[in-house]
Amino acid sequence: MKKWLAGTAVVAIAAVAAGVYLLDVFPGEIEAVPEVDRVAFPDDQIAAGENLALIGDCATCHTPRDAGAMSGGIALPTPFGTIYSTNITPDPETGIGMWSFAAFDRAMREGVDREGNHLYPAFPYDHFAAMTEDDMEALYQYLMTQDPVVAEDIPNELGFPFSFRPILAGWKFLFHHPEEFTPDPEFNDEENRGAYLGETLGHCSACHSPRNAFGAVKTSEFLAGGEAEGWLIPPLGAASISPLGWEMDDYLDYLFDGWSQHHGIAGGPMTPVIDNLYDAEEDDVFAIAAWLNRITPPVDVEERDARQSEIAALDLPETFDVTLDGAEVSDQIRQGAQVFEDSCVRCHKQRISETQPISLGLTYALNAPAPTNLINAIRNGIQPSIGSRERKMEAIALSDEKLAAVVAFARWQFTDLPAWEDIEGHIASASTGDAGH
Repeated sequence: MKKWLAGTAVVAIAAVAAGVYLLDVFPGEIEAVPEVDRVAFPDDQIAAGENLALIGDCATCHTPRDAGAMSGGIALPTPFGTIYSTNITPDPETGIGMWSFAAFDRAMREGVDREGNHLYPAFPYDHFAAMTEDDMEALYQYLMTQDPVVAEDIPNELGFPFSFRPILAGWKFLFHHPEEFTPDPEFNDEENRGAYLGETLGHCSACHSPRNAFGAVKTSEFLAGGEAEGWLIPPLGAASISPLGWEMDDYLDYLFDGWSQHHGIAGGPMTPVIDNLYDAEEDDVFAIAAWLNRITPPVDVEERDARQSEIAALDLPETFDVTLDGAEVSDQIRQGAQVFEDSCVRCHKQRISETQPISLGLTYALNAPAPTNLINAIRNGIQPSIGSRERKMEAIALSDEKLAAVVAFARWQFTDLPAWEDIEGHIASASTGDAGH
């Protein structure tokens, strides 16, 4: 979600070179309103807005741990500097308390704040733009009835030209073309509801799709997997690389509890998403699951069961020879086997743990094209979502050498996939926060 910075200067230069002066480079200011009549907002509208905020995961980016809800100030590191989320409480001086609905609507659809400043596309207005008018009003009314918090916005730490917001007009000219959501005639009402929520407020493809050189979602590779916050984000639907595929029950288990018996635990940036969905309207979570299930190829049960048995056969036996005597493996993998025995086996050997009842070879961390997620899980642990708190994984302190060894061993032991390349380089990148290694 943060790769949009790359190439924004090039976009601006190209736009000017092409003579594109019809762009709204310097949008005007929308007049402040002295006071919003919050009492007039209907309770059902406020409740609907709260549900939309949960589906949109608003609090994750706008609520810091040590300050008021929606007060902003969360750092979003990028290769070009750091952006900080803004205060979206109704405080009149430091928040959006003096924003009319028109100002809010423009920010959500066009990426321009009340004062006329272009907003960086880390704020996914390219998804929010397709919201219905009713939903936009409900979200506005919910936010405007929350407790105001005095919290000055933290200035972004961006060098020139990235700090020059008008260049974002070029990015929008090329990549932001707001359209209303169009229901798919092939989908039923529930599936279309899920598609609408998933692609507007939920902005699923913002993380689950790759981006081009300018940071825009590659529409030709919709939900084909992406990167966010130093994690690899798995592909969904027809692009999924899950060994067992996904069914409706898998999606429901995962979206409600952050856990599926065929796929494992949600971690990284997905955990707060699940936490928010936990409190959202149940029918809407079902709808999102129905949409995902609709765009996923049907699972052949016999093939799935056979594949599950193949992967289960890779689990460590009860009498595991940690020396790997007789196996044609590298010294690194032999070392990794010993590290696994010393640090991991208590929970993961032969699936003996009640909180880890699936083969490690089913997890995305082991099947991903790079070891990024496995490195993150070992180093930082996994703090599960609300519905799966008992499945917590503690962080494991290992030297870089031992970490690389156990990562190599896990890929070799629990999957039948090729070895990862340059594990040490990925570990170094994780240490510096460079998710793009």
